[in-house]
Amino acid sequence: MTSSPRDYVRNTVKEKLARDEVVLSMIVRLTRGIEIASIAQTAGFDSLYVDMEHNSFSLDATGQICMAAQALGVTPMVRVQSLSAEVIARTLDAGALGIIAPHVPSAHEAAAVVQAAKFAPIGERSLPGPMPQLRFRSFPAAETMAAMNDATAVVMMMESREALEDVEAIAAVEGVDLLLVGTNDLCRSLGIAGQYDHPLVKEAYARTIAACRRHGKHAGIGGLGSRPDLMQAIVAMGARYVSLGNDLTFLLSGGTAAVKALRATAPG
Repeated sequence: MTSSPRDYVRNTVKEKLARDEVVLSMIVRLTRGIEIASIAQTAGFDSLYVDMEHNSFSLDATGQICMAAQALGVTPMVRVQSLSAEVIARTLDAGALGIIAPHVPSAHEAAAVVQAAKFAPIGERSLPGPMPQLRFRSFPAAETMAAMNDATAVVMMMESREALEDVEAIAAVEGVDLLLVGTNDLCRSLGIAGQYDHPLVKEAYARTIAACRRHGKHAGIGGLGSRPDLMQAIVAMGARYVSLGNDLTFLLSGGTAAVKALRATAPG
């Protein structure tokens, strides 16, 4: 008989990052069914995150995907649609093992996200009772809160000039695990939209990685799925979490390549 909540919650992302290994993640933007969790595992992804910021996913569908992914050993995270404490808490209660907070402008907002995502003594999250991450088993409150605090990843997206200017303070916030650079929005904020080869992009990653190292945190790559050369270079710089792309892009690229290959050889 399992006697501890820690026996149920394993966060592959946090474990691999602690060993300085590269974590590969897929964004879920299209697929509403739990099949995407099995696809992610078969493809070899360590993690997936449901993107509730940029689509119309329901919380119910998000929770179902998260529970299916956790059961398969694929760490489920969610990019929430806002930084409100209510949204963060409900998303975690639904089954996520990590929160990706978009458009975090400063350490003040980063600290508020931690407060919403973590139980006491780190944060102020309300204890919901039996939880999907624990297969709805009941454990002593103190054990549950400690286990879930350790297992829940808190990720801040660096997507603006303001965030980059405050990167040192954001990385220093207790309870933050990872700073994920959102390259597309960061480029837009810096006035270099779409210019991934611009020196400012490399500089932004260098500053983020350096801040993470100084404060014992980890750095991640986002928005560069079309540029594997840049992702490899940034991993070499020290980034360890890599968002490789989303299910929609993978489907379109595979389908487009198949059509082009046959069109090139078909008569007429």
